[in-house]
Amino acid sequence: MEQGRLEAGCDEAGRGPLAGPVFAAAVVLPPGFSHPLLNDSKQMSAAAREELRPIIEQEALAWAVVAVSAEEIDRLNILGASIAGMQRAVRALKVRPDFLLIDGNRFRPFDGYRYATVVHGDATYASIAAASVLAKTARDAYMTELAARYPGYGWEHNFGYPTKEHIDAIRRLGYTPEHRKSFHPKELEPTLFDI
Repeated sequence: MEQGRLEAGCDEAGRGPLAGPVFAAAVVLPPGFSHPLLNDSKQMSAAAREELRPIIEQEALAWAVVAVSAEEIDRLNILGASIAGMQRAVRALKVRPDFLLIDGNRFRPFDGYRYATVVHGDATYASIAAASVLAKTARDAYMTELAARYPGYGWEHNFGYPTKEHIDAIRRLGYTPEHRKSFHPKELEPTLFDI
């Protein structure tokens, strides 16, 4: 982090699931912010993420979380939807950052922002880790709500990922409007033995 430079960390959650939106977040942390629990959200327990979420929201200079629907994922592809989500999250910040730190290795220029992509950035930069926590907790809460609307898929604990339980539920109950039509799990592809 450059002295005096306002940096926003950006990350997303939910690239791999078969159902539900991808959520993206952007976070501008105050200089020197640290917390012993803060790490890549995938390495943290759900309880630690939930404990950190209100701390990040309260301490951040600015933060924003947006969802990109399954329908839009199908239209853009998952990489395009993830990038669009992070760009929208940055646009939703109440302050304009000087620089963006993007988790991963792909991004697209927009609105004149300077940025750097960082592989495993959520384990390297606190602002990306904070964005990771906000995106993941928001998505988990949303999928838990959807689970009540579409019972039987186990979304309250598999969050739409292609677990055996979820695959079996699709076989039994079919697809919902929340499923990504462009995602084709190999377990559901017809084989010679189905003919």
